[in-house]
Amino acid sequence: MAKTTTVQKKRSMASEIWRRLRRDKLAMLGLAILVILALMAIFADVIADYDTKVITQNISNRLQEPSLEHWCGTDEFGRDIFARLVHGSRVSLVVGLVSVTISLVLGGTLGSIAGYYGGKVDNVIMRIMDIFLAVPSILLAMTIVAALGTSLFNVMLAIGISGIPGYARIIRASVMSIKDQEFVEASRAIGAKSPTTIFREILPNCLAPIIVQATLSVASAILSTASLSFIGLGVQPPDPEWGAMLSGGRNYLRDALHLTLFPGLAIVITILALNLLGDGLRDALDPRLKQ
Repeated sequence: MAKTTTVQKKRSMASEIWRRLRRDKLAMLGLAILVILALMAIFADVIADYDTKVITQNISNRLQEPSLEHWCGTDEFGRDIFARLVHGSRVSLVVGLVSVTISLVLGGTLGSIAGYYGGKVDNVIMRIMDIFLAVPSILLAMTIVAALGTSLFNVMLAIGISGIPGYARIIRASVMSIKDQEFVEASRAIGAKSPTTIFREILPNCLAPIIVQATLSVASAILSTASLSFIGLGVQPPDPEWGAMLSGGRNYLRDALHLTLFPGLAIVITILALNLLGDGLRDALDPRLKQ
């Protein structure tokens, strides 16, 4: 009976959050854009063949303007830009999700330990995080990629490591505000071990700021990926990636603007959609905004 009541409460809470989110038209617009991008990434091979349209060069078709045959035109090697944008969405979304997962797992673990135990443990962990925060995240990511080598995995790892301090601080603050509440004391009283108390009792009550931070961090990760690829430290040619496409088209700004216009729009629209959804989730998950 108690278990059924708990399930009903969780369902009603989720439906209430969804109801508040649906009222935010900008957040729903961002969600719709992200769903379209996700479908494009999933069915990229169906939309455009990778070998013939994305990789294979056709110099006779180089620098063609947008047309019915090539919706976004062709690049300096005669490759279809729309096809490369579609397949590039896979890279951007995968890097964003994986790097945020790395930041969340490592930063969340460190922040939980620091916030729960406090004292010297907290001081040591947070001083290390302060050292990381003293270095701009993009510069830290560049350093890591330059040291490990240019590959997609190294890009995800570098961006993930650079995002650890942000999650550590947010989750530490949330844990410190919750750890002295009654249900946590009850968990300790029945003999639950510290890891059990942290992961079963405390972290589930910190989900609101974590979800919002994760949504906004995906946007930052995509932008960082594009920045690294733009300077040659990210995804390497001929693999399609929006930042690398921008870098390749910058020499043709006067004669073929579409080479940089469409990749730039893809980056802007994706980041805008993620920010709109993040803002909507922040409002929907904030209990102080309940009506």
